[in-house]
Amino acid sequence: MSACSTLTHSPVKSGNALQQLQVSTNGRFLQYQDGQPFFWLADTAWLLFQKLSREEAERYLDDRKDKGFNVIQVMVIHDLPAVNFYGDYAFNGEGFTEPKVSKGHSFTDEEQYDYWDHVDYIADLAAKKGLYLAMVPAWGTIAKKQPQEGEWAAQYADWLGQRFAHRINIIWLNGGDIYGNEIPQVWEKMGTALDKHADQQLITFHPRGRTQSSTWFHNSDWLDFNMFQSGHRRYDQIGTDDPATWKGEDNWRYINEDYARLPIKPSIDGEPSYENIPRGLHDPKEGYWNDADTRRYAYWSVFAGAFGHTFGNNAVMQMHKPNSGDGAFGVRNYWYEGMHEPGAGQMQYLKNLMLSRPYFERVPAQNLIAGANGDEYNYLVATRGQNYAFIYTYTGRSFDIDGSKINAKFVTASWYNPQNGETSPALKMKNHAVLHFDPPGEEQAANDWVLILDFK
Repeated sequence: MSACSTLTHSPVKSGNALQQLQVSTNGRFLQYQDGQPFFWLADTAWLLFQKLSREEAERYLDDRKDKGFNVIQVMVIHDLPAVNFYGDYAFNGEGFTEPKVSKGHSFTDEEQYDYWDHVDYIADLAAKKGLYLAMVPAWGTIAKKQPQEGEWAAQYADWLGQRFAHRINIIWLNGGDIYGNEIPQVWEKMGTALDKHADQQLITFHPRGRTQSSTWFHNSDWLDFNMFQSGHRRYDQIGTDDPATWKGEDNWRYINEDYARLPIKPSIDGEPSYENIPRGLHDPKEGYWNDADTRRYAYWSVFAGAFGHTFGNNAVMQMHKPNSGDGAFGVRNYWYEGMHEPGAGQMQYLKNLMLSRPYFERVPAQNLIAGANGDEYNYLVATRGQNYAFIYTYTGRSFDIDGSKINAKFVTASWYNPQNGETSPALKMKNHAVLHFDPPGEEQAANDWVLILDFK
């Protein structure tokens, strides 16, 4: 038998055709309209609408589809004046209340083509490829410059909601990298206006780094699921943040908090540290996050109870191009190079693993871990269903499992490699009070593994 193989269980059907998305019956996950599980695997392409041509957009979407992504997070409006690759402006005037819309929708006649037709074009492309677009109506820093009473937000969001109401591949990200207590009246009006037309769409709030939507909007009628931004800082980069609320790189802590809230709503890390972005975001001298870091954020949050995960790459999220000047955040390459860096390709292995076992019964399972759990990078995170369990270690350190929490005489164990999706040969063993496991390789950062336990 070979040293490694692919997953030994057939993946749960996750839907092939584009369908409306819904919150699952138990309130923890998302599902397709036909009841099959939807594991959110998103990429951040914030400036897709503004910076890419139609041909470039298709190249990007094809790549992300091939790598297993099913959601693309994108800004509708990042700045004012808002203009796209073709020189088309989104609005007449300086605000959001007069969308500049041409008479027709021809993509071959420039006089009948506008900013919003380009958005439609990309939305159509995404739909044909089975991809959903999670769209931010207006980035927070721009929204703060508008009239504070927020009537513009209600008017603009009402127009957006009507224009895109028929598209089942649209998800709304209200907010946009901003604290919810900044212009809260704007976000409530925008969320309410979008919700009025969103019978086929889901809505959440994309907050500022190291905060979560649930702090302000958990009980808002328009918020279908929670999103947090764990951000781009290291443990030691606390800065001026309140130490009482500091979670460092432990994005699983946000999930723990959201998981305990009532009423139950799904939760997800909508912006963790990006691949190839400076640690701390702004200073390249601090070093850069890599693919191993993106894996850690993904497995920590999903095993803690998130319904999916959002990935990001520095060059891709800003669609950095040769004519973009120096770019932002110490970017070192272009979007078409960044999309081939290893982190993005590795995310599909998490999605495949989560869909390989009964999906909706999965719960956090830290009580499976016997003895000390570990701090910071030594932290172990466990999740389980009725007849299976997954335990993730980022450092590949040995650990013990409490066999009394497994109601079975025998356990089948194997190691899953998050870097390539390969699974070691399964070993059947008798269950004991304490089960000891030692992952392959030496204990060190980025030697990450998932222990798979199957039992009946």
